[in-house]
Amino acid sequence: MGFKSIAVDGPSGAGKSTMAKRLAAKLGYLYVDTGAIYRTLGLFALKRGVDPADAGGVEGLLPQVSIRMDYGEDGLQHMYLGQEDVTEAIRTPAVSRAASQVSAHPAVRAYLLEMQRGMARNHNVIMDGRDIGTVVLPDADVKIFLTATAEDRARRRFEELQERGTDTDYDTVLREVIERDERDSGRAAAPLRRAEDALLVDTTGNSLEESFEALLQTIREKLA
Repeated sequence: MGFKSIAVDGPSGAGKSTMAKRLAAKLGYLYVDTGAIYRTLGLFALKRGVDPADAGGVEGLLPQVSIRMDYGEDGLQHMYLGQEDVTEAIRTPAVSRAASQVSAHPAVRAYLLEMQRGMARNHNVIMDGRDIGTVVLPDADVKIFLTATAEDRARRRFEELQERGTDTDYDTVLREVIERDERDSGRAAAPLRRAEDALLVDTTGNSLEESFEALLQTIREKLA
């Protein structure tokens, strides 16, 4: 019996990770946050003093980097850079920018592709990212494209950063969200786009529970 895979794509801040985590717990699937993998590589580039936008420089780091994904007793995905748990360290605005930049390089995407596909071969997975339904898992059993307005996504991100004690302001976060949308949609390697067979879910103005219930019902119907 084959494993089932659910792809959740969409722009930054649409709620992909939050929804995918809850859905995975509800359905008994393994949650795979692919963005965290790119964030970890982005952090590595910053630590090594390499400009994340420098394709050649980042490609030169690939043979040196050791990225590992593991699941602790809490059942949550943890990212390791070498032996260091960087799960929290990769959630800063600087690393977010670096992740968007390194993910634009074709060599990086090719390097990390097998890690992502390997998870789906061995587990029932819910995987979220920018190109899961179009590139990583084009044959996923369910494909969701989750979105919301830039303003709504920036508000959520701003509130999240405030809770973490990060010093920023809403206008800066909104500008970064818009800039990331442009980078992710305009890049040559696996640009952000909705797969033809993906179901569009817009969570603008929705509560967390409203979004979750809508997604859960959609997925159960498709899997049935």
